[in-house]
Amino acid sequence: MSNTSGSSTPLIEAPSRRRWPLLLAALVAVAVVVGLVVVLTGGDDEAAEDRRSVRLGVVGASDPYWTDFQEAAADEGIDVEVIDFSDYNQPNPAVSEGELDMNQFQHIVFLADYNVAADDDLQPVGATAIYPLGLHSKQYDSVEDIPDGATVAVPNDASNQARALVLLQSAGLIELTSGGTIFSDLADVDEAASRVEVTALDAALTATSLDDLAGAVVNNDFVERAGLDFDDALAQDDPADPKALPYANIFAVRADDVDDPTYRELVEIYQETQAVQDGVVEVSGGTAVMLDTPVEELQASLREVEDDTRAAEQD
Repeated sequence: MSNTSGSSTPLIEAPSRRRWPLLLAALVAVAVVVGLVVVLTGGDDEAAEDRRSVRLGVVGASDPYWTDFQEAAADEGIDVEVIDFSDYNQPNPAVSEGELDMNQFQHIVFLADYNVAADDDLQPVGATAIYPLGLHSKQYDSVEDIPDGATVAVPNDASNQARALVLLQSAGLIELTSGGTIFSDLADVDEAASRVEVTALDAALTATSLDDLAGAVVNNDFVERAGLDFDDALAQDDPADPKALPYANIFAVRADDVDDPTYRELVEIYQETQAVQDGVVEVSGGTAVMLDTPVEELQASLREVEDDTRAAEQD
């Protein structure tokens, strides 16, 4: 059919050109939103993948500075689960068997004794502090007041027992036939030349047994738990003595993990977080000497003590 007016107007009107920019803008907006959702979701996944988890065994997990340590580590992408132990004999086997990634509760002498006895090879990856070992009493106010023949307790684990016996000798309460070494034990006590009798108890029991004893050498971990005051110690050794390095407390890991960057980073966090450092000193009653000893020195000290321990066993 022809158009009687002679015009060429189409029967069906074509879409206006101005609609395409609007449609295109809508499509772009949708793409941006979808892309943003993908980026945000992907970012969460990547952040989750970047986080690291570490199981750390300690003695005294209730000490407030461990919370500060966990928070500082979390800020660096490391989630630290702090596992508490009351028995010194458990954290090392737990690391060796893979139940823990690392522990922090012992000094070098204790670790050396464990490695030699268990034929293991746990290694230090950083230092924390040296704590003095103190002689406490509920009955007497000075070493001189402790009567001859009274009973004094020392920890029964080998490393702390030797250190405690040397302390008692320095205080004039006993004499050691060897003169006092990191290997001294009850058999080394010269009973005839000593003022007091010495008995060995589990480290966790020395303080709680003070009602029945003239005195006891109490490990730093158990002083406040037993209601004792650090300042009331009748005698203590000197943690600032350079010869005290074997008694430096350490983070310990499996030998294969010595160079693990996450574990090294945790040591740095412990040593560089002021709240942690202040908290350790506060919990120790102001007695802790904080350390940042190079790992190589710690490992060299461990090897030396292990060699001496093996040699002593062969004698």
